[in-house]
Amino acid sequence: MDFDRLFDDVYPGLVRYCHRMTADADLAEDAAQEAFVRFLDRRPRGEAAGLRAWLFKVATHVLRDRARVENNRARLREHHHGEGTAGRPGGGGANGEDVLESLERKERIAAVRDVLASLEERDRTLLLMREEGFSYRELADSTGVQASSVGTLLARARRRFETELRERGTAT
Repeated sequence: MDFDRLFDDVYPGLVRYCHRMTADADLAEDAAQEAFVRFLDRRPRGEAAGLRAWLFKVATHVLRDRARVENNRARLREHHHGEGTAGRPGGGGANGEDVLESLERKERIAAVRDVLASLEERDRTLLLMREEGFSYRELADSTGVQASSVGTLLARARRRFETELRERGTAT
């Protein structure tokens, strides 16, 4: 497998996936790059689709590990200093209508990200990887479930996502 071609084909979707998982563009880029570094270190073999799934799985593990470290740091800061984490930066538009539309859009995006974050890791991974065009077989390989179960698991994950989004007052 030609590494440059694999990188060109997979990297943009991998960054999108990581960004959807984290809502942090820099962290998304770092995780995608780390997945490719590990690819170069380990030199897995296989077809392009299998290597793509391997990269997404590694990036998912990188993000999970970084989230765990950050959660531990936040707990330590909170425990030792009584300080929380910083808030999110805001933005604005040119006029009142643009500002209102921008705020509403940001609220919808934040609601979707919050709902995604509230889902179990497997549900979130299945939904986001499917959005990136992974086949049921690739999803099964990446998440460690039977291929015959992927359709049911995806349907349940979608239903949980949509239900939670509706309960929070955000239409899908």
